[in-house]
Amino acid sequence: MNMRPMKYVTLRKFSELTGYSKQAAESKMKRGDWMRDQHYRKAPDGRILMDLEAIEKWIEENPAA
Repeated sequence: MNMRPMKYVTLRKFSELTGYSKQAAESKMKRGDWMRDQHYRKAPDGRILMDLEAIEKWIEENPAA
């Protein structure tokens, strides 16, 4: 059973759930590892929301070097 409350979460909640710091997530966005409208979205109020499903897929499809 999936206990995930939502598909999209704030950067703060994303950090709590995954252990990635806000700075680490922002770095991945800036480098292009995580793409806007694919791995995260900008909400109508301007906040960045992370797509948990897309990040999980990114982790599963990109094994560590």
